[in-house]
Amino acid sequence: MANSIDELLFDITPEILQLAKLCEESNAIEKELYTEYQVKRGLRDVNGKGVLAGLTNISDVCASQIVDGEEVPCEGNLYYRGYNIKDLVNGFLAEGHYGFEETTYLLLFGELPTEGQLNRFTEALSERRTLPPNFVRDIIMKAPSRDMMNSLSRSILNLYSYDEKADDTSIPNVLRQCLNLISQFPMLMVYGYHAYNYRRGEDLYIYAPLKELSMAENILMMLREDRKYTPLEAKILDMALVLHMDHGGGNNSTFTTHVVTSSGTDTYSTMAAAMASLKGPKHGGANIKVTQMFEDMKEHLSDWEDRDAVRKYLEDLLDKKAFDKKGLIYGMGHAVYSVSDPRADIFKKFVKQLATEKGCEKEYALYEMVEHMAPEVIGKKRRIYKGVNANVDFYSGLVYGMLGLPKALYTPIFAAARIVGWSAHRLEELKNVDKIIRPAYKPLCPHRDYIRIHDR
Repeated sequence: MANSIDELLFDITPEILQLAKLCEESNAIEKELYTEYQVKRGLRDVNGKGVLAGLTNISDVCASQIVDGEEVPCEGNLYYRGYNIKDLVNGFLAEGHYGFEETTYLLLFGELPTEGQLNRFTEALSERRTLPPNFVRDIIMKAPSRDMMNSLSRSILNLYSYDEKADDTSIPNVLRQCLNLISQFPMLMVYGYHAYNYRRGEDLYIYAPLKELSMAENILMMLREDRKYTPLEAKILDMALVLHMDHGGGNNSTFTTHVVTSSGTDTYSTMAAAMASLKGPKHGGANIKVTQMFEDMKEHLSDWEDRDAVRKYLEDLLDKKAFDKKGLIYGMGHAVYSVSDPRADIFKKFVKQLATEKGCEKEYALYEMVEHMAPEVIGKKRRIYKGVNANVDFYSGLVYGMLGLPKALYTPIFAAARIVGWSAHRLEELKNVDKIIRPAYKPLCPHRDYIRIHDR
């Protein structure tokens, strides 16, 4: 028995270990049975193709094309409402304005805004950058979490209590809630981070967002004590937000949004569920893993330009001898893309520019070497069914580091963008499908007769 309440609640006691062993034994399923019953583990075929579970107009992830009647891999493309992400990024960069607000309008309403529509929408988002009275004091400052994703989820769930129409799932009301959350998210994120650091003895500074600034500018301004940032920093963070906004209906957190929405629950619960999904290291938390992997790599390499040493480290990663011993090179490979990830391609064009501004050319060169070397190393060590390439997480951690963003906010930055996509998919689910999502599982346990306790 536990000797104290702390031991009972927080320690893994011998009793817990014994019960955990029973859990493992009773839950084990032979891997061959998944093949025998043709179960699509992860809702994907053995070749990685996803099981068709829905329809969407919001975004399209393209990684193959038909050649001579056969489907073959091609360079990856991502489309928002039919527009190629590469064209969207080139468009707002050429016109010299930030893309977050314009792309948010596109994903929510299906069309690119006119100049007048964009100005009115940007103003509407700016006006919603506010929190209920005393929310920072009563919710964010109390019991701040060391994990910002958990902190954000708690804040989102608490906003339910301030909304008189929290359970109204009509399209106008859900749109109102989504616009509020999109606008409030950077405040919840940055204030939560400052609150936790304040509890650890650091200075507290809480800056209100400025209406004349873009979403990216406000994040940098509120985060930094001197409120200063360079135009290149704001432009690249804005681009990162645009690239992370949506990625089809089948990614884990967006599918979670569809599943939870289909149950008829409220917007705040839906977004908290999506946050829980995104937090995982196999999804939104992957960018932190890439950064941690490179930190470990740099500690173990005496010369970052030694190609043989880098190759040996990558081989050790795959052999479960290095870093977290999971056998993975983080940031390489994607569930859909096999030739290239368009988001990574776009990102990379500006990473070198930022590395030059920040004096990080040597670090950038190491990332570039690993990007080119890893597919070859993986190909020799693993039996793979499709190509391997750098995904968006490969460079995003490096970018966030050069921007001076704390690691605790890497995944929340992803969420600040993806909440736009979640909002669009929630509205799409409410509009089109009035049926709860409930896939089938095949039971394996035989039926048994109950035995009275004194006969066991």
